[in-house]
Amino acid sequence: MGEPALARPVGPRLRPDTGRVIARLFVPGEELPEGASRGRAVIDRVLGLDDGEVAASMADVTARFATRHRGLADILRANFNIATHGRTDLDGLRDDRRLLIGAYFTMEYAVESAAVCNPSMVAHPDQRGVATGEVRFVMSLRAVGEGHRSSVEFRTGVVGPARTVTLDAPSPVLVAGTRRPVTYERDLFLARLADLGSDVETVDRVVGGLPARFDGTSLRQAVRALHPQLSNRLAGHLAIEQINRVAADEYEVTFPPDTPISERLLWPDGASESNGMEDVRLVRFTGDDGSVTYHGTYTAFDGEHIAPRLLATNDFATFTSGQLAGPAARDKGMALFPRKVGGRYLALSRWDRENVSLGTSVDGRVWHRAGVLCPPREGWQLVQVGNCGSPIETEAGWLVLTHGVGPMRTYRIGAVLLDRADPTRILAALRDPLLSADAQDRDGYVPNVVYSCGALRHGDALIIPYGISDSTIGFAWVELPALLQRMRPTTFPNTPS
Repeated sequence: MGEPALARPVGPRLRPDTGRVIARLFVPGEELPEGASRGRAVIDRVLGLDDGEVAASMADVTARFATRHRGLADILRANFNIATHGRTDLDGLRDDRRLLIGAYFTMEYAVESAAVCNPSMVAHPDQRGVATGEVRFVMSLRAVGEGHRSSVEFRTGVVGPARTVTLDAPSPVLVAGTRRPVTYERDLFLARLADLGSDVETVDRVVGGLPARFDGTSLRQAVRALHPQLSNRLAGHLAIEQINRVAADEYEVTFPPDTPISERLLWPDGASESNGMEDVRLVRFTGDDGSVTYHGTYTAFDGEHIAPRLLATNDFATFTSGQLAGPAARDKGMALFPRKVGGRYLALSRWDRENVSLGTSVDGRVWHRAGVLCPPREGWQLVQVGNCGSPIETEAGWLVLTHGVGPMRTYRIGAVLLDRADPTRILAALRDPLLSADAQDRDGYVPNVVYSCGALRHGDALIIPYGISDSTIGFAWVELPALLQRMRPTTFPNTPS
């Protein structure tokens, strides 16, 4: 007989809900590849309706959609302003006609229409009211909608008492939040442009002379001051495009304080993430002074390129999103350690696409390579290995959940143990998978996959939320002492970066 299973399914299954929608701008004609806008013709047709038809149409829109969105009228007015920008012949329109034009330029998008998957869990910043033996959590999840565009949702719930997981009912509506620009760090800005291979002379003239922190106005002034002989060169023109792109990729998102966490949606709007925000790995990070910040590394996808990025929040109501730079900030799946080690920020990385590696940073934004930790070795992971979330500190060492890809592109979850003082040292590893897709879980949007972006430690237990075939989300309960006992001493040669 084999050894007993370490991971036991527990709690509910979270399945996609096609009723979770947001209202987005819709421009008739532009939904087709290289399509031309038909917006002016649509506006003129609405202007041709009599007042009674307008009132009846708006009454219908309100009856059918007002309960599905927070502040529907404000959304329609905003889209009216976008659709009619530059027109000077629309002064004096009645408000209901403005709203109706806005409605013709608005569409609903079901953020979960394809799947929910790849969750991560952290302790909720507010633990008031929980009973002994319980912990309230926040869980991020990847929501996949039409066109395979991924956004980030949140759920809350309670672990405990005993081996139980309870999810709170989510809000019936979603809010995408309000974006605004932030100030920039010159050194990070320069490092990101270096990663992009931007023209050195142009970058030095535009960014090099700016102060250590600067805003968008200062950057635009520096771009305008560039001599035409530099800006008109092909390299200079490309560099300016890259400068503007980097600037657009630093932002802040705020949500109304009276919205529950489950109502807040991080929607991909920045240039680098225009086709998706994928696989947030949440971690509760404790600073040297004892302060707590929630970080979330994620993958930005623009339709062609991927890049790691960093979320930061104290309350899950205001988020900053920023870029990461340096040779260790490559490809997918960066995961931060929950505190500094040896005075430096550390992160798991997979810059070469097939090994669990270690990155190190002075400021948490520019990352350098510290070597490969864990290459594929067992038969169930010979295609690649990566992390399944941030390391979890235990008395025995840093516990790292991993994913391994084996025959038939089957994803399984494993574990390795790193030395607490020197995480470049592998102490032990689980030889067999901790979690695999069983017969009832192997079919889905992407078959034969179990994948997590971060587990939660609760006393002597580990609660692992995991995506099931990129379609639904389940939970597993693992007793930490039993897991650590099952792991076997292992040494991997640390490969220099």
